[in-house]
Amino acid sequence: MTDNRQIVADAFAAWAAGTAPITSIFAPDMRWEIVGRSAAAGTYDSRQQFVDDMLSPFGARFSSEAPFRPVTIRAIYADDEQPTVAVVWDGEGITHIGTAYRNTYAWFLRMEEGKVVEGTAFFDSIAFDELWQTVSPSI
Repeated sequence: MTDNRQIVADAFAAWAAGTAPITSIFAPDMRWEIVGRSAAAGTYDSRQQFVDDMLSPFGARFSSEAPFRPVTIRAIYADDEQPTVAVVWDGEGITHIGTAYRNTYAWFLRMEEGKVVEGTAFFDSIAFDELWQTVSPSI
């Protein structure tokens, strides 16, 4: 079986290329935490809740020509004993109103059987909140 680091690296590459969403490696019963005090901070108790409450409204703020995607993977670290993969990456996209959004993320992904069962995310909450408050999701 492919190791967790490779599974995550392949998923990020597919997301960056626009061939598969990052959610393809999320387990249905995944728990996701966004740390901090941003508008998105909190805990999501399933993949579906995370998609419905966070990822879909986030993605709906971007144009279809330049959606938000990872543009630089700074590092991918794996701890097979935990089993956890840490990814530090830069993402960007152009909103449907023509503004650019860029942010740097650190994701810590606990894996089981090739799927993310627990994720913890850190990012620039000021940049995120500016996007969230100034760009409404397109209908």
